[in-house]
Amino acid sequence: MPQTLPDIMQAVEISEFGAPEVLKPVSRPVPSAGAGQVVIRVAYAGVNRPDALQRAGGYMPPKGASDLPGLEASGEIAAIGAGVTGLEVGDKVCALLPGGGYAEYVMTPAAHCLPIPEGVTLKEAACLPETCFTVWSNVVTRGGLKAGERFLVHGGSSGIGTTAIQLAKALGARVFATAGSEEKCAACRALGAEVAINYREDDFVEVLRAEGGADLILDMVGGDYLPRNVKALADDGRLVQIAFLQGPKVALNFAHVMMRRLTITGSTLRPQSDLAKAAIAQDLSEAVWPLVAAGKLRPVMDSSFPLAKAAEAHARMESSAHIGKIVLEVAGEL
Repeated sequence: MPQTLPDIMQAVEISEFGAPEVLKPVSRPVPSAGAGQVVIRVAYAGVNRPDALQRAGGYMPPKGASDLPGLEASGEIAAIGAGVTGLEVGDKVCALLPGGGYAEYVMTPAAHCLPIPEGVTLKEAACLPETCFTVWSNVVTRGGLKAGERFLVHGGSSGIGTTAIQLAKALGARVFATAGSEEKCAACRALGAEVAINYREDDFVEVLRAEGGADLILDMVGGDYLPRNVKALADDGRLVQIAFLQGPKVALNFAHVMMRRLTITGSTLRPQSDLAKAAIAQDLSEAVWPLVAAGKLRPVMDSSFPLAKAAEAHARMESSAHIGKIVLEVAGEL
């Protein structure tokens, strides 16, 4: 099939590092597909915390990646590079991106694309890659969550949190979550959290210790949560750190880690190799996409903004008023 693409596309760039208003509409050349790559005509792009960190100057793109923000999108295959098999022009997909999602077209490795799960809209599908790649690789692969274990996720009403609650529940774990309001706690319980802890009113350490401690904690807060997480863990428990909203530096008494045989680990997704991300995509295809198709894990949608209003989407995310995922509408439902 002929692969005729326009020369110029509309996109949103980071005009300078700063607050949401530095996100500006711009015209850019349409990317091309190299060997092993595809170009996607973007229907919707997910909005994530790393996008805001990049906008503020704190999260530089890897070498060779687009400088445009946007780490996940849904849409249709518009062009295919040499050596790509299993995908055709016109196929509907969602994908993890190296960057560049805030645009009408984006390039990504073909192995990072996944089909749209049955019963899922393109709008919903744009919310799946970044959170599912992150949660699966950190909760299951790195964290080793097993059925019957006590699992605590901080920020339970976030995109990561809502995904982690549903996946852990589907895997048979006892799920605990923290959130900052009763509305958000109610959302966590509706998704499968056995206990939702309003961190403004209750101490998650006390709640988890009363239950015997957490076997696994997924944390994106950092700061003074780190020593508190150590206290909240059961003996032989595991802490997986994936972000530091309150900073990465804190005093920690490692004698407690040693005496109670705790494991502290963590990861970031974007700097990992294409091969590592392709392996995660394969795991998702086999283990998570069937859960999505069965309705056991679905994206929780907060709001949608036109591409040109990406600044408003970032302001919404940074207000922390949202529950679930925020997306940018680019081409819409194709």
